[in-house]
Amino acid sequence: MRIIIAALIATLLAACSFVPSADDPGSDAPDVRGAPGYLFKEVSSYGEALKLWRNAGDVNAWIGAKFQYNAARAMQLSETQRTMNARLPIISPEDFFSTPNGVCVDLARFAVETLRVVDPETKPAYVMIEFDPVYIGGNTLRRHWVVTFKQAGQHYFFADSKRPGHIAGPYASAQEFIYEYARYRARRIVSFRELESYERKVRTLATKRSREERP
Repeated sequence: MRIIIAALIATLLAACSFVPSADDPGSDAPDVRGAPGYLFKEVSSYGEALKLWRNAGDVNAWIGAKFQYNAARAMQLSETQRTMNARLPIISPEDFFSTPNGVCVDLARFAVETLRVVDPETKPAYVMIEFDPVYIGGNTLRRHWVVTFKQAGQHYFFADSKRPGHIAGPYASAQEFIYEYARYRARRIVSFRELESYERKVRTLATKRSREERP
């Protein structure tokens, strides 16, 4: 009996070793924090949120109070798994509101699409950050997503799964934020891009050739 129990414990420990720690700089899971009281506008549905929320502060407060990181999904969305298996859909804002459990890109999609409705003048966009790769449980992870918006000519960044409920800024440029973020994460950032969508724009070889052949 003791041998069986010991074997079960060993199996569980081995499985846990593949789950990134929240305070690991290589993980996108939230830092270990206290329990700050995020004052957010309580709403019963995503439709009601779109009517009552007014700005990034409202969206951010809800994220800080509600977001839960899904480590298993992070492994499923790793570069290794995406190469081997079919791509998983990114959670829609409506579904994310109902169950605010996901990873950085799910959170970013929720924040961008919500802010584009409640405060489109801030021009929210995705920021895709590429770190030096880390390897967890045989999976390669390098990309991280946050959201940027502009206000009074300044750049702000939020919807970060590493520190949900935090708005970084103001910054004079995105590059200024990237320098600071690399220090905060203690990871080298290889590149970053501001994007209108989280979806890759795939161009077929035929399309590329037709463009090259145009006079």
